[in-house]
Amino acid sequence: MKRLLLVLAFIGSAAVFQSCEGDPGPPGADGADGVESEVFELRNVNFTLNNNNEYTIYGTLNPNIFDSDNILIYRLSGLIDANTPIWQLIPRTLFLNEGELDYDYDFSKEDFTIYAGGTFNVGQVPQYINNQTFRIVIIPGYFSKKAVDKQDYNAVLSAYGIDDSHIKVIQPIKNK
Repeated sequence: MKRLLLVLAFIGSAAVFQSCEGDPGPPGADGADGVESEVFELRNVNFTLNNNNEYTIYGTLNPNIFDSDNILIYRLSGLIDANTPIWQLIPRTLFLNEGELDYDYDFSKEDFTIYAGGTFNVGQVPQYINNQTFRIVIIPGYFSKKAVDKQDYNAVLSAYGIDDSHIKVIQPIKNK
């Protein structure tokens, strides 16, 4: 008798819960679209002296990034061998015999500016302002909580699933 009641209770509860349906709830956020993580490269570019007596490189982001997105910029500082570049995250300060040389940048959703300045006339060290190569890494805002060592270019690529074998080479623009 206990078995019969247990089986009937199970069948009854299965029938009741199977037909339950609640409100559909609010719609969820749209999926990620638009700009994804990607890498652009400025190859062998020269800083130019602007009207504010600053050495700068201007570039545009096409397509524009979202307001919540971020970018990281790395400077090619050397090579271990022909296939192993050394990328340094900027901002970065180099300590030279002439004084301190600083690389920095700012960006908007449309463009970016890379700066080279120092405690001396940076024009005295053309090897640090001419024929420079930079990588611009776009990090979508929905990745912002991911912990990663941003100093390590390869760790950033790995953490954000970026394939840098098809980098888009871009050209700087002359005026902002």
